[in-house]
Parts: sequence; C-alpha cells; structure tokens
Amino acid sequence: MATNYDVIVLGSGPGGYVAAIRCAQLGLKTAIVERELLGGICLNWGCIPTKALLRSAEILHYAQHAKDYGLKIAGEIEADLEAVVKRSRGVAKQLNQGVTHLMKKNKITVHMGDGTLTGPTSLTVKGEKGEEKLTAKHVIVATGARARDLPFAKADGKRVWTYRHAMTPPEMPKKLLVIGSGAIGIEFASFYNDMGCDVTVVEMLDRIVPVEDKDVSAFLEKSLAKQGMTIMTGAGVEALDVSDKGVKAKIKDSKGKVSETEFTHCITAIGIVPNTENVGLEKLVEMDRGFIQIDDYGRTKSNGLWAIGDCTPGPWLAHKASHEGVTCAEAIAKELGNKDVHPHPLDRGNIPGCTYCHPQIASVGLTEAKAKEAGYAVKAGTFPFIGNGKAIALGEAEGFVKTVFDAKTGELLGAHMVGAEVTEMIQGFVVGKTLETTEAELMNTVFPHPTISESMHESVLASYGRALHI
Repeated sequence: MATNYDVIVLGSGPGGYVAAIRCAQLGLKTAIVERELLGGICLNWGCIPTKALLRSAEILHYAQHAKDYGLKIAGEIEADLEAVVKRSRGVAKQLNQGVTHLMKKNKITVHMGDGTLTGPTSLTVKGEKGEEKLTAKHVIVATGARARDLPFAKADGKRVWTYRHAMTPPEMPKKLLVIGSGAIGIEFASFYNDMGCDVTVVEMLDRIVPVEDKDVSAFLEKSLAKQGMTIMTGAGVEALDVSDKGVKAKIKDSKGKVSETEFTHCITAIGIVPNTENVGLEKLVEMDRGFIQIDDYGRTKSNGLWAIGDCTPGPWLAHKASHEGVTCAEAIAKELGNKDVHPHPLDRGNIPGCTYCHPQIASVGLTEAKAKEAGYAVKAGTFPFIGNGKAIALGEAEGFVKTVFDAKTGELLGAHMVGAEVTEMIQGFVVGKTLETTEAELMNTVFPHPTISESMHESVLASYGRALHI
C-alpha cells in the first residue's frame, strides 16, 4: 500500500531541501527522497567544502606574505594536504548533520534510496527499507546535475579528476592541467596554485570566465598569470594520453599550433549534465539537452509535477535552486487552497554569480557588452581598489568595481567586481536591482567609511563622471 503525502521532493540539494522546508512551513505533509547524502552535491561535494579548501589556501597565502604586513613567522611554511582535506570534509559533515536536524525539526519524512517516478504524482523508492511506493498531490523533481566528462578521457579519480576528485586528492599534483575556466575550473586552479602546484588553464573561448564582463576577464587573467599560472585562451585539448605516471595532453593554441605537454594530473571542468535519466521522466516532461522545461514557477507539462534547480535551465547555481524551491512550494500551496501565499516568478536577471578564486569575482545583471547588444544606450563607470583606503590598509588594493546603467532612465543594468571580498559586497547591487533602483538612489546612499564597499558608491559616481577619489 502506498504512503500518501501532499508533496514529495525528489532530491535533497539546496533546491530540494529548501523546497521541502517551505512546504512544511505552509502546513503541507511533506517527504523528501535522497539516494546519497542530505544536502546534495553543493553542501557535501560542491559549494561549501570547496570554500573550506580555498580558505586554507588563502591562509597559506597570507602566511607566505607575512612580511608584507610587518610580521615574521619562524620556520618553513607548508601545506598539509591531508589536514586541509580533513578540515573541508569536517565542514561538509557538520552541515549535512544540520540539514538532517532541519528535516526532523520541520517534521519532513526522509526516504533514503533511489526514487523513480511511476507517474506525475507517484514514485517508488528502492533503498534501506526495500521498495516503497509513495504518492502525493504534487511532486517536485530536484535531482541536480553532475560533471560532464571529456569524450576522449573520462575521469578516473587517479590522473583525470572532476571537481569531486579534486576535493579529496590522493596526492598533491605537481603539474596540473585544468580544462575549462568557468567558476569550478578557476576556483580549483586558484586553490592548487596557492598550494604550490604548477597550474595551466586551457579555455576554448577567447577569454577566461567568459560569462563575466570582459574587463573582469582581462583583469583576472593578468592577475592569475602574475601569480604564476599559465593561461591559454582560444585553445583546446585535442587528446589526453593517460598513464599511471601522468597525463600527456595535445593542446592546440590560439594560433593553431599543436604541442604535447606532460602533466601529473588533469581536472575537467567543461560543464554539467542534468541527472534526468533513469528517473521515469521521459514521458512526463519536455526536455532540452536533458534539462527539464518549466514555467516561471517550476511547473512541467504534467499536472502535479514540478522541477527546480540544476536539472532545469540555468543559471546552475545553488542560490537560484533555493529560490526556485521557495517559489515552487508557495505555488503548490496556492494551488492547494492557501490564500495567504503570493508566489513571485524568478527573475533570472537578478541572480548574482560568485567565483571564489584569488582575487574573487562577483557580478549581477548585464555586462556592458550585453547591455549594448540589447539596445541600451549605457553609462558605465569603473572604480579601482587602489583608490580605496580600506583596500590599501588591508593590503588588498588589487581589483575594481564596474557598474552599468541605462543612460535614458538611470536603471542599474549590471554590476561587476573583482578583488577582495567582492562575493560579500555584490548583494548590495542585487538588492538595488531587485528594488529597481536608479543611479540617483545609489548616489544618495551613505556608504560606511572605511570600507571596501565605498568602491561600489564610487563606481556609480564614475558612471556619471562624478567619482571623487580618482
């Protein structure tokens, strides 16, 4: 006999578990199905543990440059890779336990096992309790995505790694090839470079972090090269010869010249593949390249079946998935008769992106080029950290803030940052965009001194020829 719920969520990542919590808060009898670890990839093998690794690399970097701050550290400074990884895994474990607690607190039933849809609102779970049959008034698919393999060299965890292997390395690479310069590729390149590894990044497009504003891409490439990385843009890896001793890569550079270089290890960061196979979705939803097609609230073409997160169209970010989870839960509650909820559709133009390399990058909205392509007459301004007192005092004068406005209306179209702590500052511009602010409100906002955030204010002023400190 099937167990019945109001809502079943398939997958417990940052989209799934947040959707389940919001459903429970709205008084819906809720269950979640997870085949591996509560919290999903982001919490256990992605966003959080990678930030723990990068924090260790950051501390190492500061220790190695202690003399720049008038400090002396006796003895040799070196990284203990095993201890660094252990700390990262401990952080992930702590948060996994936190999600487990949240499920209990919100009285959400957890079914551990592989879930397969047998209809829009029914599924079977094969796991620790054998086979269970579950039904619900609504089902939310939040199965996420996984790393894409190179067609000619699949990741083996020994010499060729995905992000998951790179988080628990069996050994420190001596010479590392990173294929792809999106957020994942650049973060791991930055981590291993700071840890003392010889790093080469190969990017097929003409610049690294290609979704960012071109000024940010150019600045970051120059900074990473200064740190000792080899950056190859407009280049491609044509073949990998993998052996027990390392990896030989045939790389075609931007001029068409092919050369063979030896590396000890390789990280592939060439995109993701949605986890939508073998879940029973084929006849229930429309897909594009495996991604489930949804409306602005998460509805699929089948009544009662919803989808959120990385198994749906991008951007493929944890915070986007969580926001979709709340929107979807509230839309379901409304359909079930709750008159007190008022779900709002997701505005993808207001979703920030953050990359935690060194220096950090963060952005929201349109780049200057995209704004012009969209037909806007723009006003854009840049303010460098070298003009900011707090950045200089911190020894972090590398970076800038750039803002892009509609010249006709003053609407904030986009903001782009590179430098220390910009991933924490970008939310100020996200709030501004969400509130549909103009340059006038931002100019009249009082920013605290001394803070790096003053560069945000100055960039707005610079867009209108009014910057004060350059």
